[in-house]
This record gives sequence, structure tokens and C-alpha cells, in this order.
Amino acid sequence: MENIRARLSLRNKVDDVKLRKRKSQLYSKENECRLNNGVLRARVVVFSVAFRLINCLLVQTSFVPDEYWQSLEVSHRMVFNYGYLTWEWKAGIRGFSYPLFFALIYKTLYLINYDSVHLLIWLPRIIQALLAAFADVKFFFLIQMLESRDVAKWTFLCHLCSWFTWYCSTRTLTNSMEATITCLALSYFPLPGSKTHSSKKYLTLVALAVVVRPTALIVWFPLLMYHFWQEDDKLRLVTHNYIPIGTLAVAISTVIDCVFYEKWTMVQFNFLKFNIFHGVADFYGSHPWHWYFTQGFAVVIGPHLPFFLHGCTLAFKRHKILLAAVIWTLVVYSLLPHKEFRFIYPVLPFCMVFCGTSLASLKAWRRAAALALLVTNLFAALYTGLIHQRGTLDVMSHLRMLCDVNSTSTHPQPDVFFLMPCHSTPYYSHVHCPLKMRFLECPPDLGGEGYVDEAHSFYDNPLHWLRTSFPYKSSLPTHLVLFDILEKEISVFLQGNNFVRTAEMFHTHFPEGRVGGSIFIYKRH
Repeated sequence: MENIRARLSLRNKVDDVKLRKRKSQLYSKENECRLNNGVLRARVVVFSVAFRLINCLLVQTSFVPDEYWQSLEVSHRMVFNYGYLTWEWKAGIRGFSYPLFFALIYKTLYLINYDSVHLLIWLPRIIQALLAAFADVKFFFLIQMLESRDVAKWTFLCHLCSWFTWYCSTRTLTNSMEATITCLALSYFPLPGSKTHSSKKYLTLVALAVVVRPTALIVWFPLLMYHFWQEDDKLRLVTHNYIPIGTLAVAISTVIDCVFYEKWTMVQFNFLKFNIFHGVADFYGSHPWHWYFTQGFAVVIGPHLPFFLHGCTLAFKRHKILLAAVIWTLVVYSLLPHKEFRFIYPVLPFCMVFCGTSLASLKAWRRAAALALLVTNLFAALYTGLIHQRGTLDVMSHLRMLCDVNSTSTHPQPDVFFLMPCHSTPYYSHVHCPLKMRFLECPPDLGGEGYVDEAHSFYDNPLHWLRTSFPYKSSLPTHLVLFDILEKEISVFLQGNNFVRTAEMFHTHFPEGRVGGSIFIYKRH
């Protein structure tokens, strides 16, 4: 009996034994993977934001007039009721959607009484930098999805150290916004291997890019055709995505333009009519058809060129649609007489995919190659961002001090005349006061025979033009702003009217044509 009782008590104790829980290696690896991805995402976001903000602060030079005259100047006029609208806005070939974005920022600053000139200049650029950083993050994780983490790392390095991306990404250019939106749209495009593709998202972003700059359609045309070809339900893609999203984007942008133009205006049609059919863009210069292939593309991609060419041989099959988009864009823009470096900037992220593939394949030499790539791009980025063509911005900082000058009998109201190629400097968006300013205008010939714009008329005979334009001393401006190369030619006029040089600003080490190496400010005494 005692043995039976002992066995029964032992069985009761077994019920109280706690079983050891085994940890699932599958679940632990998944959690660890999610944690690592979250940490990586946070690091990429923080690094990209910090990088682009530093990028923004270290770009203190001018590139092309459009970064001011087609954005900030228009926004300033929309909010503060003074500013200059170039001929494009009178002809209705520019859309108000992009300036409206900055006008909302300006209006907010005005309402909270923080509309200082420094914030008006820098805040739009900072916001542009943050958008560029967001596009950088999306680009990195897209490549990580399409390729290995190793290739994504080297591709991201190539993208960040591109001197031209550094030079352009934080500027208030429509091309910069177009490139940023294109990079974002690419992350939702149905590329082979992509897990984040969304037709509605990428098409909405493409439509936005086209609204900002109609020529964005050139870059996206082969990609749209590729999507259509790959789609099983083509009719649904067209009727449920292409047509509704495109129609809505055009309708919204047209409403915005009609409101601000105060009349019916179809900007996209006017843009094509003036620039393509009437060839008005040729007025600002033309290049041979091969310019992008022999000069333009090589300058924009810079030291990345050999890596791009090598990467094309390695990743042609995997990313043939991206390469097709690059070649298509170069070919189409080559057919247009007027060419600029910035026009092909939006395809630069496509090229970086091939550059990263090339670097990753070098194995033993890739760190040395990456260092060489970084150093060469760093020199170009810092030189163009801090030194080359900075005088036109520095001169506006100097002229800004005239806003505080009070008019008296001995000191008349400041009156500034820019004797420079038209639109050489920013304008009211960079002084933020109704200072009296004039410049040599240069609207293109829109139909009149024998037409000569004011700037050409001046440079044909500067001394004669000045004497006929200012026959009396009472009509003379108080300040003249000019490039150094003009000084000798009009020195008789300057001395005869008591103009004295009061400031000199460095502009560039590479003076060309009517653009000199320094800028002079003359004041009449």
C-alpha cells in the first residue's frame, strides 16, 4: 500500500512541472530582421536629411536665371504685390503651380510676421533640400529591393557624391523639382523585382512632374510605354489610371493658371507652341545635334562616366528599361536646337544604378575607385557651389543695404540700373523691398521684323546707348551694376557723370563673352 501511495503522489507532482518554452528561431530571425531594417531606415533618413541640409548651405552660387525668375520672383509678386514677371508669364507659357508652392511658404511667413529676406531666400531652398533627401531615401531602398544590399550601398554612394546632383538638387529650379519627383515616382514604378509598385502612386507623381515642367513627359514616355506593354489588363490601365490621373492633373493645373492669369490659359499647349513649333527657345542659343553625346552628358555625369559605361555592360539585361529611358531622353533633347545641362538632370539617378553595379563588381579595387570618385566629385561640387558664379548673389546682398537709405535733398532715392546681360542677378525676391531697379530687357522676337531687344541694342554700342537713354543728369540712376569687362568701354560716361566705384565682387575665374570675372557697383556723387 505504501508503494502505491508513493507512486500516486509522484504522478501528482508531474502535473505541477512547468514545461520549458523553446524559442522559435524563425520568429526571432524575423523580429531581428525587422529591427535591423528599422534601424537601417532611421540611419538612412537621418543621414540623407543631414547631408542635403549641408548640401543646401554649401551651395552659395548662381546657376541659371530660371532658379529665381521663374520661381521665387513670381512667388514674391504673388504674395507681396511687387516683383518682375518675365515675358514668359505675359505669353502664358509658364504654369503657376510651382511658384504657388513657394508662395504658400511666403504667405505663411508673412502672416506670422517672419518674412525676413533671409528666410525668403533660404526657406524654399531648405524645403527643396528636404524633398531631395526624401527622394534619396526612397531611391536607396528601391535599389536595395532590386539588387543586393552591397550594390545598393555603392549605388547610394554614387548618387550622393554626384557633383551635378549636389549642384542642382537644392536649387529652386523646376528641373530640380522634376528630378526629385522623378526619383520618387521611380520607387513606385513596376520595375522587375520591385515590391512597392503602385500604378496610381507613380502616375500621380509623373503627372505632378509634368505639371511642374511639361518636358518631364520626355523622360517618362518610354517608361509609360514599358508599363503598358507589360500590363496584362491594358484597357483597365488606360481607362482607370492613365486617362483619369492625367486628366485630373491637367484640369487642376489649368484651374490654377486661369485663376492667376485671370483668363483662360492652357499652359501646356502654349509651352509647346512657343518652344517647339515657333522655336522661341532658339533665341537663347542653339547647339549642334550631337552636343549632349559629345559634351553635355559627359559634364553632367562627370567622373562617373567610366563606371556608367562599365555598369551598362554588366546590368544591361536587368535594367534595360532604365538605360532605354536615358538614351531616349538624350536623343529627343538632341533634336531640339536649344540645349542646357540641366535639361537631362532628371535621368541622373537612372545612371547611378549602373555606376553602383560597376563599383560593386570591382571587388578588390572598389574602395580605391570609390575614393577617387569621391575626391574628384568633391572638388567639382565645392568649387561650383562656393566659388564659381557667386558674384551675382553677393551683389544683391550689397544692394539690400540700400533699402534702409532714406531719401533727402542730398541723398536721392536709390535707383539701381543693371548694365549686364538680362536676368544676370536675382531681383526683388533677394532684396524684399520696393527698391527702384531696372535692367536691360531681352524678350524674344515674337513676330516683329527687324526686332532688336534692349540688351542687344546696348551691347552694340554701350556708350551711345547710355548717352541717348540718359540725355539729362536728372534722369541718371544713382547706382550702376556692371561686369568688369564693360568698365573700360563706358569709362568716359562714368567719369563725366561723377560715378565712383564703391564695391567689387568676385564672380568667376572663367569670364566668357559679356560675363566678366568681377562685378562692380558704381555710385553717382
